[in-house]
Amino acid sequence: MNPDCRTGLIAALAIGVLAGLPSCTTAPPPTLQADPAFARKIVAYPSPEPSGTIIVDPGAHFLYLVQPGGQAIRYGVGVGAEGFGWSGMATIHNKQEWPDWYPPAEMLERKPELKPHMVQLQSGLGMPGGPDNPIGARAMYLWQGNKDTLYRIHGTNDPTTIGTNVSSGCIRLTNEDIVDLYNRTPVGTKVIVLPTATGSPTASAQ
Repeated sequence: MNPDCRTGLIAALAIGVLAGLPSCTTAPPPTLQADPAFARKIVAYPSPEPSGTIIVDPGAHFLYLVQPGGQAIRYGVGVGAEGFGWSGMATIHNKQEWPDWYPPAEMLERKPELKPHMVQLQSGLGMPGGPDNPIGARAMYLWQGNKDTLYRIHGTNDPTTIGTNVSSGCIRLTNEDIVDLYNRTPVGTKVIVLPTATGSPTASAQ
């Protein structure tokens, strides 16, 4: 058998053997997805508030961006402890893309497993913005007059928390939804956070 034929045969045999072996590669982890019941959609939402107003209903786990004609864009949200502890009116004071996260000292004491992920940043000890950051792709900061409410509307790297009461954070949306809302929301936008027991007007999908 000439060398070329021998080389081709060996290569063919090698391919056949490899094809018969079970895969040794690790399957990629399943993609995390939010509950489809909280998917973004246009709903009927009669409100006296002008178009562009954001209304957060923590009890129902929805955020509404008021639209003309008695409609709103409804986003599913996850609600943190602050979501139940604060309600009222505020405005979007500033916005950030891929924001850094600065967990308060009491959170770091409560969750010491976070400390190895913290580094010294411009504004203190925190986690740099990026896909692994729990604040997600965007954040909008709510102020009342000249006072920071410490309340944020932000994204999340764990969409399974949408529609739930998470242990920390404010109002979180999927990264896809926070980018959509961020792009529709200028600085100065009015935000109304409803008391948990109040709930929102009836909203029906279109």
